Amino acid sequence: MDSETKLAIFQGNTIRKTIYKNEWWFSVIDVVETLSGSDRPRKYWNDLKKKIISEGYIEVSEKIGQLKLMAPDGKFYLTDCANTETMFRIVQSIPSPKAEPFKRWLAKVGYERVQEIEDPELATKRTWALYKAKGYTDAWIDKRMRGIAVREELTGEWNNRGIKQEREYAILTAEISKAAFGMTPSEYKKHKGLERENLRDHMTSLELIFSMLGEASTTEIARGRDAQGFEPNKNAAQKGGKISGDAREKLEIESGKNVIRKENYLKKPQNQERLKVEDK
Repeated sequence: MDSETKLAIFQGNTIRKTIYKNEWWFSVIDVVETLSGSDRPRKYWNDLKKKIISEGYIEVSEKIGQLKLMAPDGKFYLTDCANTETMFRIVQSIPSPKAEPFKRWLAKVGYERVQEIEDPELATKRTWALYKAKGYTDAWIDKRMRGIAVREELTGEWNNRGIKQEREYAILTAEISKAAFGMTPSEYKKHKGLERENLRDHMTSLELIFSMLGEASTTEIARGRDAQGFEPNKNAAQKGGKISGDAREKLEIESGKNVIRKENYLKKPQNQERLKVEDK
């Protein structure tokens, strides 16, 4: 799920955005705060909304969607969001010297999404380039990208099998992680000293491989058993995760090294393939 939610940067300011209805939707509060410089962006937005309606754009409330975005505390909250078209209208009502360059930036970001819909390979190339710019190795990026594809296949399977609620996705993911690594994703992040960061962006190559194994196994079990609904898919998640967990434990016994690491890539992304070995 979080692969569809990203942070964009405009002139050093963070703008949260997420894919909804196959297009980018942006946090209105983030945009308002960036362009207005207000220390009370929510009040500014409430007042601005009234102003926009008074100017004749009465559809603005209908155009705004309440979507879940990550807050500074690492939790997801419903947030006012708008697509590119609606955001253009909102920006027009904010007196700011940043308005015009922001419009150009917004148009570019929106157009990139159109390109990605027409040619999905572009999205892969851009993601690869982003990881490369952060200092990750080609070998690591290859595994990360494969992991994203495996994850998308699994979530698509869940959706087809009656899993619709965000909470259910989180529970099933936690079941796979517990069986594969002995920790839920939140516990794993704590183990690595992470807060808001994406856990998989801080996994080693082996950790990514066993994550993929757990999720790919879950997909195959769900298909083989024709699992429908939450409980059957929960059982498949536990079985799939256990396959990965058993394989991980066997490797640790034979190699004498732990697969699960405490290290993250916050400080040394360029050295990720040279992590300190933890002997058992």
